[in-house]
Amino acid sequence: MTLPRLDRVRPATPCRRAVSNPVTGAVLVLHGGRPEGRDAADGLRLPYLRMVPFARSVAAAAARRGVDVGLLRYRYRGWNAPDLDPVQDARWALRDLRERHGDVPVVLVGHSMGGRAALRVGGDPAVVGVAGLAPWIERGEPWEHLAGQTVLIAHGDRERMTSPKASRWFAGRVATVSDRVARFEVLGDGHAMLRRARAWHDLVTGFALGALGLEPFTESVAKAMAAGDPDGLAVPLEDP
Repeated sequence: MTLPRLDRVRPATPCRRAVSNPVTGAVLVLHGGRPEGRDAADGLRLPYLRMVPFARSVAAAAARRGVDVGLLRYRYRGWNAPDLDPVQDARWALRDLRERHGDVPVVLVGHSMGGRAALRVGGDPAVVGVAGLAPWIERGEPWEHLAGQTVLIAHGDRERMTSPKASRWFAGRVATVSDRVARFEVLGDGHAMLRRARAWHDLVTGFALGALGLEPFTESVAKAMAAGDPDGLAVPLEDP
């Protein structure tokens, strides 16, 4: 039987204190995939590898502060409706975190299909923040379960795989039930998030720290959330 796997991500330079610190929060990173596919989601595939730098960026900033960072490896590569395999796997990972650490707050970070999965499970009681990066959004995507949730969405203006227009619509729907929604437009970048990698990484890391209550939200994220719809849902992402 194929099982999902949660790979723990540590800072590049380990710190002895990080090992002894109690876990007070977690960040769960969800990689992309494809609409259909029952072949294994191997950790050497590009969608998984693309999210390793994000997980390491968060771990470097938060692991020494008691935050467990995990990168989920799905059972299968596909979304596979109506089974929604990555959604099932994300829920498994949330249960695994709960069994390991108790009721600690969790931030979800997902890219593409992983962004869709993160947004689907973002209503879990443990989740205190959801970041969807170039999320795959379809017509009729549910959003009501994110009432009161802290949500960040970011999309490149050179996107060719998923729809920035759809993510803008989705952010607007969520903004009707939450006053903590921000959406950024990453000018000059596309689905791979490579041209402005540092800006993407810093945005996600700052959001995770803010949602976990370890630091105030960055000025840009705080202003976007305060502005709401429409001004806070189409914010050009500045370089660090």
